[in-house]
Amino acid sequence: MSTAISARGYQSGFGNEFATEAVAGALPVGQNSPQKVAHGLYAEQLTGTAFTAPRGSNRRSWLYRIRPAVTHGEFTPFAQSQLQCDFGAQPASPNQLRWSPLPLPELPTDFVEGLYTMGGNGSPDAHSGVGIHLYAANRDMVGRYFYDADGELLIVPQLGGLRLLTELGVIEIEPQQIAVIPRGVRFRVELPDGPSRGYICENYGALLKLPDLGPIGSNGLANPRDFETPHAAFEDVDGDFELIAKFEGRLWRAPIDHSPLDVVAWHAITRRTATTCAASTPSVRSATTTRIRQSSWCCIRPATRPAPATWIWRSSRRAGWWRRTPSARPGTTAT
Repeated sequence: MSTAISARGYQSGFGNEFATEAVAGALPVGQNSPQKVAHGLYAEQLTGTAFTAPRGSNRRSWLYRIRPAVTHGEFTPFAQSQLQCDFGAQPASPNQLRWSPLPLPELPTDFVEGLYTMGGNGSPDAHSGVGIHLYAANRDMVGRYFYDADGELLIVPQLGGLRLLTELGVIEIEPQQIAVIPRGVRFRVELPDGPSRGYICENYGALLKLPDLGPIGSNGLANPRDFETPHAAFEDVDGDFELIAKFEGRLWRAPIDHSPLDVVAWHAITRRTATTCAASTPSVRSATTTRIRQSSWCCIRPATRPAPATWIWRSSRRAGWWRRTPSARPGTTAT
């Protein structure tokens, strides 16, 4: 087994099934949860919708990992006053508002510490709405991992690139690219170009999807092939680390004695995996001197219906051992 995680390239597509393994033979053939998984791994299902959802909207990932995701300590509150989700606490102004990019921090600040909420609507517990955040960081996340149980994270760098090391593989993005980290997926952030800042849309509602086509024809907007999903990559590292969870708008911290980025193989529908997309230009020109509507450059959007209420569930199995836990809910006890 490898001890360090490294990028292994991408697979092209959006909304289709993918299967990938970092070690030959780690991915089961013809079954999801065999009695004995190859290499002594644990089979774990990460669900993003109700398990009874119709096939067309059902989203789940089968992960084959070194340790179960539930093996961490108890969550306690983590102080980060800049991150908010109570958007009704203050009256909304009818004025036109805009803001400049955040100044780069002077003190050592990683991705989690550098999150700053600018606005939003809805709420995580209603499974509807979005949170609008900025981030500014000047150091890598060292010994710290993060996941968001409230919604998907659409990350848009404005200055400097990001290296997103996730349970499902490694994503490297730079300005004019976007990345989507699904709800519940654990990751850490490195800054390959030094200090970085940018924008985050936290989607509480139905999963992000490609925009529907219309009068502009069959080749406008973003296409599935514009999106890339990483190949499986993992690290097998022990140490004194911490796992940060965002749950119901607040951050929580739990000790963990190993890296949670230990998924050796997985198969899933791509809208349940980490995804990156390069900026794309629609195949359309204006027939007049007026400017084309900016919506013509839309590459990804949330569905208009609210998401069905559901927990992010993780279930693990190996050699008859069974444990089920709502791992995205801090403070719960496995049964």
